[in-house]
Amino acid sequence: MRAPRCVAYAALAVAALVAVPARADKPLWEFGLGLGVLSFNDYRGADTTHVYALPLPYFIYRGTLFKADREGVRSLLFNQDRVELNLSVNATTPVRNDSARAGMPDLRSTLEIGPQLQVHLWRSTDARVKLDLRVPVRAAFTVQADPRYVGLFVAPNISLDIAQLRGEDGWKLGLLAGPLFANQRYDAYFYTVAPQYATATRAAYDAPGGYAGAQVLAALTRRFPSYWIGAYVRHDTLSGASFADSPLVKRDSYWSAGVGIAWIIKQSTQMVVSEE
Repeated sequence: MRAPRCVAYAALAVAALVAVPARADKPLWEFGLGLGVLSFNDYRGADTTHVYALPLPYFIYRGTLFKADREGVRSLLFNQDRVELNLSVNATTPVRNDSARAGMPDLRSTLEIGPQLQVHLWRSTDARVKLDLRVPVRAAFTVQADPRYVGLFVAPNISLDIAQLRGEDGWKLGLLAGPLFANQRYDAYFYTVAPQYATATRAAYDAPGGYAGAQVLAALTRRFPSYWIGAYVRHDTLSGASFADSPLVKRDSYWSAGVGIAWIIKQSTQMVVSEE
């Protein structure tokens, strides 16, 4: 969803974005653990692809003022019928030994975190279909002993969630599409080529920031009594991106995918009324 995207991992969490209102008594919290297998490019525009096997945590908390569920992590201090303010989290993998970056410093993993404005545009009468506008704004930091600020990333999108049945039973399909934007500092981290790293086949380049392409994602999930499964596929395009002329961009279009399973290990004995 931007530069090196280990949030393909978060796409399995995007997989978990498909929830349907249905008032019922459910555990206050649930905890599980599983495994996710993800395949994606080292960074957006790279011509190298890796497959990662990663632990996949599963956690749901249905509190009054704070929730962590298939809608993400959010505070209900600002939660109206039409608008919510949530927390958006993303991450990227480190980039090492990439041929396009030969002789350049390796890229560290980054953690992105920030608010997400969510506007409920439409709900079907049976609460099985919903259309939302989501606008996450995240600040990125390198993952190291002394974290370094990388820049800002914005990914507004329209999401359509469709459930086979009300509640947790049945398959749930999530569709998401939208443009991507980043400031100059963010794009520079991934796409700038400083003069000292210029070669005969790699010209110096200063990434400008701005429009960063677009993405489309589809996710399919289902919650069973003792486990959860999910899968996603995502297409990214860099056509028209402000940094498309960077010599580090080798592909302007690519696909990524992932699948995961998590077993429910423990549930709260305390029950609460939930519209999940």
